[in-house]
Amino acid sequence: MEQIYAGRDIDPQSAHLRMKALMNVEGLPYGKRTHSYNSRLAQELGKWADTQQDGDALHDAIYRAYFVDTHNISDPNILLEIVASAGFSVDAAREVLNSRSFRTQIDADWEKSRQYGVTGVPTFVAGGYGVVGAQPYETLEQLLNKVIAKITLRDKLSEAD
Repeated sequence: MEQIYAGRDIDPQSAHLRMKALMNVEGLPYGKRTHSYNSRLAQELGKWADTQQDGDALHDAIYRAYFVDTHNISDPNILLEIVASAGFSVDAAREVLNSRSFRTQIDADWEKSRQYGVTGVPTFVAGGYGVVGAQPYETLEQLLNKVIAKITLRDKLSEAD
């Protein structure tokens, strides 16, 4: 993680403590990562999970593996272990990884992110506004209130015409 933060005027320990505090407020577990891994294959499995019954369980398992247990989610074998632990078909997941059958959908997601100007994760986008990074509930509430106000104003202007 030191290499990732090098030259960015960010203290890794402070960044971890900030994130840990935010996660604690939400009651979410959060470990101390020493490495960052390419999550591309995990994203493709996540898209596949969206097509499966109870797919959120796999999203939760991947989150826990990476952000709590600090596993290398770029390793296909580790991903398959996660799939098994979440109760999904390892054979089906292996086929998804081998065929890269959700590659196009993830490419589209990445392109949309570039268009929105996403610079970090998570990023929340609604109504043309965005918030980057893990945020407290109140910040997300403000984002949605801003969108609601914009929609309300637009509707009033339409009625006036």
